[in-house]
Formats: sequence, structure tokens, C-alpha cells
Amino acid sequence: MKFRGIVTVIRVPFLILALILGILGASVAWYESRRFGTPFHMGYALMATFGLLVAHAAVNIFNEYFDCRSGLDYKTRRTPFSGGSGAIPSGLLTLQQALWLGIACFVFIIPIGIFFTAVKGWMLVPLLVLATLLIILYTPFILKMGYPEWSPGLGLGILPVMGAYFVHTGIYTLTALIASMPSFFLVHNLLLLNEFPDVEADIMVKRRTLPIVFGKKQAAVVFSLFVILVYFWIVGAVMLNYMPVFALLALLTLPIALQVIKGSFRYDEMKIFLTVMMRNVQLVLVTQGLIAVGYILGGIFAK
Repeated sequence: MKFRGIVTVIRVPFLILALILGILGASVAWYESRRFGTPFHMGYALMATFGLLVAHAAVNIFNEYFDCRSGLDYKTRRTPFSGGSGAIPSGLLTLQQALWLGIACFVFIIPIGIFFTAVKGWMLVPLLVLATLLIILYTPFILKMGYPEWSPGLGLGILPVMGAYFVHTGIYTLTALIASMPSFFLVHNLLLLNEFPDVEADIMVKRRTLPIVFGKKQAAVVFSLFVILVYFWIVGAVMLNYMPVFALLALLTLPIALQVIKGSFRYDEMKIFLTVMMRNVQLVLVTQGLIAVGYILGGIFAK
């Protein structure tokens, strides 16, 4: 097993999303600790974020394993954002090595889950079980259901933020759920846009993504509506006092959002669309990062 193969299949740059999600969940917990005196533990925040990074690595590896096992990654047109990492097709890892690496990552995070369950309560177990099912079932089953984009939105959006919040408070709250919803919309769209270049190859392995089921034009409409929903959600949450006013910093990404919405309809011009996909990654990461900053500033200036 080559080190380069491990780094490639894990897709290290993509782990930035897990890092930001961990920070966001911790930021919400810290903000509420400043306002309401609820618990916050920096060590727990670091441990939970590390667990998220390893879990995200496992997701990437299992996706690669199943895609190569089905033959999909040998048929797709690989881009920096879609079509797999290329680690297995290029010979950097064998199929079996990728499977064992994914299992190793999964086993590695089990003690972290046990620790937080013991410390904060059994209510963490349903979240961990659901997250595990999403990891295992996503590629072989969920991607064939006709609307699979909800799964990454939940598994790499809502659940990480809620879990990163729970490890401090031991409870799930409406405010934490509201804080996690922009992550759902953004990660949903991250996967949706990245599916466009893979439509022909996905059809061959009987996947049913939105660009296949609705067609690319209608899928671009859905994508655009979800982008818009992110900003309406944040503004509405601030107006209803569910988010700190500093969360409006996320509106700074509106120019990028407008570029991405316009570009999502250029799906037949691959050179342009690659730039759009890159902009969308920036939108996903920066918007969530600014929301986290908003919670941190809200905590700093909390009365």
C-alpha cells in the first residue's frame, strides 16, 4: 500500500469540509455557553473534529471502493471534483487495500464514539448509527433511489454539526438544527453539481441522481433554488433570533453564489463548468466558515 495512494484515495483537500463542520458545531456550542452558561469543552471540540476528519476520509474511501468495484470509475471522465480520485484505476491502491483502509478508518473512530456516548449520554448513539448507515449504504443503494443528494446533505451537513454540538451539551436543540441547515443545503448542492459530468457513466451503472431523473436543466434549477434558500434561511434565522446577527457575514458570499447559479446552466461547456464547480466548492466552504465566525463573534460580544 503506497503512501501516495492513501493520500489520494482519502482526498485530503476534501477533508476541509469536515474541519469546517467541526468548527461550526463547536462554535454554536461555545456561543450558547457564553449566552446561557451551557457546557463547552475545548478538548471535546478537538476530539470531535478529529473524529469527523477520519469519518469523512472513510466516506471518501468507501465511495471509491464501491465505484471501482462497479466499474464506474473506469468509465467516468475524471475532474478535480468528480469521477473519483483515480487511486485504484491508476494502480496506487488495489481494490482490497482500499476496502481495508476504509474499514481501518471506520474502526478508528469507534472508540471516539464510545467515549462521547459514555460521557454525554446514549442519545448520541442514534446519530452515530444513522451516520454509519449513510456511509455504508450511500454508494451501493442510496445513489439508486432517484434523489440521493439528501444523503450527503444529512450525513456531511446536519449530522456532523449536530454531533459536534452534542458532545458539549449532551442534548440536541432547535437552535443547533437551525445552525446546521445551511450546511445541509450547501453540501446537498456540492454533490448535485458534481454529478453533472458523470451522468452518462452513472446511467451505465444504474444510478439515479437528480441530473439523470430530472434532466440537467431542471437539476440546475433545483440547484439554484437551494443556493437561494441558504441566504433566506440565514436572514430568517437572524430575524427570529435563532442565529447571532454576525451570521449575516455569510451574505458576503452572495457574489460567488450568483456566479455559481448562472454557471450551473453551462453544464454542456466543460471548460467553463469546471470553473463553476471550483467556485461552488469555495461557496460551500467559505459560507459555512463565515457562519462559524458569526457564532464566534456572537459569543465574544454576548451580554
